[in-house]
Amino acid sequence: MKIGFIGTGDITEAIVTGLISTDYPVREIILSERNHTKSARLAAADSRVRVTSDNQQIVDESDLVFLAVRPQIAEDVIRPLSFREGQAVASLIATFTFETLLDWIGTPVKLTRSIPLPAVANRRGVTAIYPADDQLEAIYDALGTVVVAKSLDEFDAYAATSALMGLYFGVMETANDWLCAQGTSPQYAQSYLTKIFLELSRTADNAPETSFAHLRKEHSTPGGLNQQMFEVFATSGGTEALTQALDTVAKRVRDAR
Repeated sequence: MKIGFIGTGDITEAIVTGLISTDYPVREIILSERNHTKSARLAAADSRVRVTSDNQQIVDESDLVFLAVRPQIAEDVIRPLSFREGQAVASLIATFTFETLLDWIGTPVKLTRSIPLPAVANRRGVTAIYPADDQLEAIYDALGTVVVAKSLDEFDAYAATSALMGLYFGVMETANDWLCAQGTSPQYAQSYLTKIFLELSRTADNAPETSFAHLRKEHSTPGGLNQQMFEVFATSGGTEALTQALDTVAKRVRDAR
């Protein structure tokens, strides 16, 4: 199987890095040369990776083509390309609908959308896809966990929650700054918080049938500090602000349909 990538940004690098470390049966990975540093690094990492400056060549020679260009230039890059009827095409471009992408492609291809996250590089990612596609599911399964959305609304909701990455590190940053203001060194503060959140994530990962609400209660002694922390956060508008942020991002995603 030959896989091609139009666009060689961070997510392309993460997918390829993860993929070449698996036993997934890929015969060749063809990359566009646009980001020379990343494409050269990936080509040096595995003999199956080939770099070309010709995007049409990638389309012509690939069984599956990933569209991974920046939204600002997507139309200019995709419209000139000639795809084969029924060719497998996986879009990684946020905020563009199936209708828009198919209009740009101009040929009835087998189009899917997916949201791979950076952790696929370590084969620990979780990736939402829509619609179901056996070939794409197998690739993302090799890179961690795959979630198949049953509807476009569900897929858009996954897209919205994937935007929590910046918020997560923003919460960590805020707590880190507070610790440092109490006299902790930045190094120790970051290490301390990283380990706390890492183990909490492991706890949830090891108990997939246990709800977050139950885990919160398990980690909150009645009248204790953890309960106080969440109650102050919630009554100060924290949970409401988070829900509002999710609603706002989800609206932006859905409005782009």
